Formats: sequence, C-alpha cells, structure tokens
Amino acid sequence: MEKVSVGIVGTGIYLPKGRMSAREISDRTKGVWSERAVIDKLGIQQKVIPGGVPQDGTQEMGALAALDALKNTGMNPLDIDVILSVTEEWKEYPLTTSALYIQDRIGATNAWGIDVQNRCCTTVTAMKMAKDMLVADDEVNVVMVVGGYRNGDFIDYEDKDMSMMFNLGAGGGAIILKKNYAKNLLLGSHMIGDGSLSRTAGVAIGGLCNPITPDNLEEAKKSLRLMDPIKMKNRLNEVSMPNWFKCIDEALRKSHLTRKDIGYLDILHIKRSGHESMLQELGLEENQSIYLEDYGHIGQIDQILSLHLALESGQVKDGTVVCMLAAGIGYVWAANIIRWG
Repeated sequence: MEKVSVGIVGTGIYLPKGRMSAREISDRTKGVWSERAVIDKLGIQQKVIPGGVPQDGTQEMGALAALDALKNTGMNPLDIDVILSVTEEWKEYPLTTSALYIQDRIGATNAWGIDVQNRCCTTVTAMKMAKDMLVADDEVNVVMVVGGYRNGDFIDYEDKDMSMMFNLGAGGGAIILKKNYAKNLLLGSHMIGDGSLSRTAGVAIGGLCNPITPDNLEEAKKSLRLMDPIKMKNRLNEVSMPNWFKCIDEALRKSHLTRKDIGYLDILHIKRSGHESMLQELGLEENQSIYLEDYGHIGQIDQILSLHLALESGQVKDGTVVCMLAAGIGYVWAANIIRWG
C-alpha cells in the first residue's frame, strides 16, 4: 500500500499595527528592568501589541491570517475539510468555538472544525494532529491550522516573577496542510508533557476556583502569573533543555535524519542567551534561524511567523530541513521536522 505523505501548501499571517518598544516595557516595570536589559537579556527590541476589538480580537486575527493564507496559496476555501483552531482561550466571547467562527468568515462551508489547546505548543501539536487525520481518513484531504493570540493583555509588568512573559505579543497565523501534496513534507514529530507543572502558571483570577468579583476586577485583568514560581523555575532548569533536545532528536529519528541535516531552526521567541545556546548546541549559524526580537513572543503563532519570514527572506528554500520547536506552559515541549521543496 502506497504511503500517504502530507505537505504544507502555504502560510498566512496577520499582525496588528501596534508596537511596544523595549523602552516602554522598561517604563512599565518602573525601571526594575532597564531598556538595555530588556533588549540584551529578554531579547526584545519591540513587540507587536493589539489594537481594539473586533479587528484585533483573537478569533478575528485568526480569520484574517486564514484569508491571507488563502490569498497566498490560491486555495479554494471550499476545498478545506477540517479547521484545527489554535486560537487562545482569551477571545472575544468565552465558550464560542473559534474554528467555526473562522469557517464562516472565510467561506469554508464544507469544513468541520475544532478548537485545540496546548498553549504555545498548540501549532506544532495541531500540525501533528492534522497529519495524522490526513493519513488516517480517506475523506480528509486538506486541513487548515489557524489561530490568533494576545495573552499579553494579562501581563502585570510590575510582577517581578513575570519577566519571562514580558515578551508576549499579538497576532494571527495560518498554515494549510494537504494529503499527497508532493512538496514541503511534514515528516516526524515528537512531544513531551510534564503535568506536574500544569498549575504552576496561568490566569489566577476568573475561573471556578477564584471567580471575578467587584473587589478583584482590576487585579483580575492582569492576573497571568506564576502560581508556583519556585517549583516551576527549579523544574524547568532541570528538564527544559533536555526535553527540547529529546523532542528534536526523536522527531529527526522518525524522519530518518540527524542534527546535521537541520538547515533552519523555526523556534519561538525565548531569551537571547537561550536562543544563542540552542543554535550553538545544534551547530547552526545565526542566519539559520530568525530571532523574533522585533515581534516578541506571539505564543503558538511564532512557528508560522518564523517560517513565513524565512520563506520571504530565502533562509528556507528547496531542500531546507526545517526544525519547528515549541514549548508551552502546562508543560509541553514539541518539535516537527519539515523538508521544504
């Protein structure tokens, strides 16, 4: 029986017009972080910030990225069979289904859709899910992975524990996968989860355990926090890099490739020293990745944005092996391998 392959048809991006500079981030911390430290250590020259809703709501940003992907690829929306939405839980209206909002907005009336949640790992995870669906189901031929993100709304810049999330930005991204599309093949994937960290970070106020009240309303708006910072930081220091490299090596093994084959590291925005050491460990040059210091960390949109920018710049071309790398609070680490061209 002939093996089914899955290829990437193309990408779409939507970025709001707003920007917050390193100087503004420093000011928001009341000078605890200097402008120079924000640039050098956190690795942020500026980041994308959202404007008003509806244009820059997360569901709408996903829809705008989806429309961009359709324009860039010439894909007919009626040919999309499934929409996997990676839109964040922070959206225009709670308990609405983002995938179905996008289905209607782009006219993909033949598609069914579902929302997927894995924090900043969601795109890499959803791409594996999309591939598995395309391989397993004879009637699924095209899957769009798409979503929007603006968790930066919840950041309290005066919370010293939260410096690791001062980079949170906003935007939308879409990536279209197709069965037996003979190029840009999605090869192996590998994920690692560590549920011992599942409640070490999150929005502290607004759920069942700590509902919003008249007294905590203003605090609730900025309550994305490390709920157990010592446990989280100690555990991440111990396991994060080893887990990332295990994901990379396992995804490569499943792709019948080795680290030497990687031509482009498609990695989320992390602190500058971490990015540089990752490149060094993998034996890659600076120009074999894009450091998202002018965008910030747009959650699970980072991997689509990085690939989109690298295709525009020519850093990814025919024959390039791309390693998509992500990590998300919860905690999850993930890698995908793509052979472009």
